[in-house]
Amino acid sequence: MSARSLVLVLSAGWLAAGLVLSQDAPPQAPAGELSLTLRSRKAAPTAPAGAKPAVSETPVRWAAKETAAIICDMWDKHWCAGATARVAEMAPRMNELVGELRRHGVLIIHCPSGTLGFYKDHPGRKLAQATPKAAAKIPLQGWMRLDPKREGPLPIDDSDGGCDCQPRCKGGSPWRRQIATIQIADGDAITDSAEAYYLMRQRGIRHVLVMGVHTNMCVLGRPFGIRQLVTQGLEVALVRDMTDTMYNSRMPPRVSHFRGTDLVIEHIERYWCPSVTSDQVLGGAPFRFKDDERK
Repeated sequence: MSARSLVLVLSAGWLAAGLVLSQDAPPQAPAGELSLTLRSRKAAPTAPAGAKPAVSETPVRWAAKETAAIICDMWDKHWCAGATARVAEMAPRMNELVGELRRHGVLIIHCPSGTLGFYKDHPGRKLAQATPKAAAKIPLQGWMRLDPKREGPLPIDDSDGGCDCQPRCKGGSPWRRQIATIQIADGDAITDSAEAYYLMRQRGIRHVLVMGVHTNMCVLGRPFGIRQLVTQGLEVALVRDMTDTMYNSRMPPRVSHFRGTDLVIEHIERYWCPSVTSDQVLGGAPFRFKDDERK
């Protein structure tokens, strides 16, 4: 092979590699902005009763300094062994996402409910505690239950607690802290209450990315959860590949655990807020649990 031919081959190889890398890279946005695609579901005004809502995707750019990321109840241990395992599996990817969001200038708020004693001397806990109260659009609630005026019933039956293990795990409250895989850095806040809302108002936050567990329970209902934040007028998006449900696949509608999670995500996209995926920030592909064998 001549020297000229070798140069052409190598150049073509590097060009091909560059094309592959560019396909895996996240969408480019100016410094200090997040380039996201919001997925939502809405029924067309002329659609017949019972028709499935149409899926829409809307590209947006959010200013990082006006954006917060909520990490909901990513505990070190859950009473359900399956739930504990899925949190541990998801946590490394979530830590990557949180690190990249932090690098962009997004406010990171860790919300490991019921474990704040572990963090009583942590600077992040003191940061949240020092935040002055802020006026709320409507009174803040410790838990926001399903709102039949706004949303239909949840599409899964979680009345048994949602443990998918056989035999069912014994209930309890074994969590002591947030899983150590997710780094808490300088400037991050730690809370499990309305302090999250106060902090966001103090910082001029307009947009919120919510991730963590469990989609059908705490992610929706906590004082820092989706229902509360949307009701207070914040623009919220669920990170749909960074969440998991408490759902037993032997309960209605008797679909796989992962399809059950998807159904709850679709419920949220229809009634509460759109969703995004972690690859929109990190590049590559969305996260997928190893036991999710669906095509």
